[in-house]
Amino acid sequence: MTVSPENQKLRPEMETDTEGAREEALRRAISGGARPAKPNGIATSFTFGWRALLKIKYIPEQLIDATIFPIMFLLMFTYLFGGALAGSTGDYLQFLLPGILVQTIVTLTMYTGVELNNDITKGIFDRFRSLPIWHPSVLVGALMVDGVRYTMASAIMIILGLILGFRPEGGILGMVAAVLLLQVFAFSLSWIWTTLGMIMRSEKSLMGVSMMVMFPLTFISNVFVDPETMPSWLQGFVEINPISLVVTAVRGLMHGTVTFAEISWVLVAAVILTAVFAPLTMYLYRNKN
Repeated sequence: MTVSPENQKLRPEMETDTEGAREEALRRAISGGARPAKPNGIATSFTFGWRALLKIKYIPEQLIDATIFPIMFLLMFTYLFGGALAGSTGDYLQFLLPGILVQTIVTLTMYTGVELNNDITKGIFDRFRSLPIWHPSVLVGALMVDGVRYTMASAIMIILGLILGFRPEGGILGMVAAVLLLQVFAFSLSWIWTTLGMIMRSEKSLMGVSMMVMFPLTFISNVFVDPETMPSWLQGFVEINPISLVVTAVRGLMHGTVTFAEISWVLVAAVILTAVFAPLTMYLYRNKN
């Protein structure tokens, strides 16, 4: 079939009109609907918290340090060293359990930094940072799930302690208050490891540094023994050790002997740690290359 010269001239114009109509229809379809509201910080924090919970669901081995290790430490130290250090395992248990509880929880604080470091090395960090969300929600969600870890570990240790003969004179309210105060301090301590998680180049290096810091802090403290049995030069360090301050307050709350000053020192330490390392973490988060 022969096409006339006039129709050949009209065909490009018709195709152009058709493409223009399609583009206009597509533009109306896109712009006509209401845009979804930008998620707020609370919603995105819970979303990232749920992400962390799902990781625990599919890799339950992550809870070994929050379940098995506390039981092992409590049983070993109570029955191996209780008689030698306190004369009886029952008396030593009253002194030891609050200290072991603090040691367990502060050791768990490193995992927020470890998970953040994993996201960075795997490239997920860059995807999160490109999203139109409140950027701290990535860290806040992870810290919320860490609170679940802390609560689980605390419950296991206290229940086991009660079975073994631990009798806190502060009662239930004292134990709940002790766990809450410990969680506040653990939240502030976690910001140190998130800062290091942004700086360290691997998960193993971060864990190595965290253990190098936490090991002497927890053992050169009043977790296991009364500082009065130590040399005078060592007592000075133990008294200003933040771990010792937390142990003293937790022990006092559980046994009903706590003072306002002991609680205040823990809260002051928590505020200082958060004020220093939380902004530093967010600065590194925004400027990470």
